[in-house]
Amino acid sequence: MKRSTVSFASLLAVALMVAGCNSSSDNSSTADSAADGKQLRIAVIPKGTSHEFWRSVHFGAEKAAKEIGNVEIIWRGPVVESDTGSQIEVVKDMITMGVDGIVLAPNQKGGLVDAVEETIGEGIPVVIFDSGLDEGPEIVSYVATDNFKGGQMAGDAMAKAIGEKGNVILLRYIAGSESTEQRENGYLDALKKYPDITVVSSDQYAGDNATSAKEKADQLLQLHGESLAGIFAVCEPNANGTLEAIKNAGMAGKVKFIAFDPSDALIQAMKDGHCHGIVLQDPVQMGYQSVLTLIDSLNGQSAEAFQSTGEYLATPENMDEEKYQKLLQPETL
Repeated sequence: MKRSTVSFASLLAVALMVAGCNSSSDNSSTADSAADGKQLRIAVIPKGTSHEFWRSVHFGAEKAAKEIGNVEIIWRGPVVESDTGSQIEVVKDMITMGVDGIVLAPNQKGGLVDAVEETIGEGIPVVIFDSGLDEGPEIVSYVATDNFKGGQMAGDAMAKAIGEKGNVILLRYIAGSESTEQRENGYLDALKKYPDITVVSSDQYAGDNATSAKEKADQLLQLHGESLAGIFAVCEPNANGTLEAIKNAGMAGKVKFIAFDPSDALIQAMKDGHCHGIVLQDPVQMGYQSVLTLIDSLNGQSAEAFQSTGEYLATPENMDEEKYQKLLQPETL
């Protein structure tokens, strides 16, 4: 991106544009970052780069950068979401590069603490997004879905789908992922309201990809299939693998299935009656709001400790509404 001198008129136009966007702080201050003509370099580091969700986060981050002007987004992260070592290396590389700020989705709530501490110690502010970090580092803000609430929504959707009675399964993701742990806890919390629902399995981890999730779901369906009423998978790769396992077992539509995060396969499954609800996030807004928050911080503005980007439930009944279509198929890069 070329360096340029910003006139008062163009700066005012940018400020007015950004002010109309949803932000937790005074976004008119965000445009100040361009006032001195200095280009800001913001590193956006996702958990992984292989899922559609992260491409939508990237879209949102770039959208914010374009609106502000004189901001370069450096998008870099591990391919595999469980590769904590690679994510730490990316953070350290960004410190070496001397970026102006980092927006990070830690794939381990404890594993990234030291790297974030080091980043802040070098004078580089950090916004955490999507998945939380253990206490310690003085981050700017945490921008994410209220994942506990999202898990509760999944639990209530499951109860409705199975008529508030029957045996259900919670299929977990990987240990140490704060966002999915919150979903898991929220799901189990919601089910406490339904005395005729029994959670027959809640301690099995499906891993970070659809293949391992299918294998784990295959095992659970073989063990509980005949008496099973429903299953909840807490993220996109787990849900995709679980869907395949349910279909291969001949239980599609019989075992009620609730997912978290969409994919083309899951959207089609809702149309076919094989998926009974998908809890949705807003990844575009997550990337957008995270970048705005970080730049506001660079301009001396404070932010709320936690900023929710919303949580929603798509069902076969409402999935064709415009609101849900935008979240089922968010814009991507």
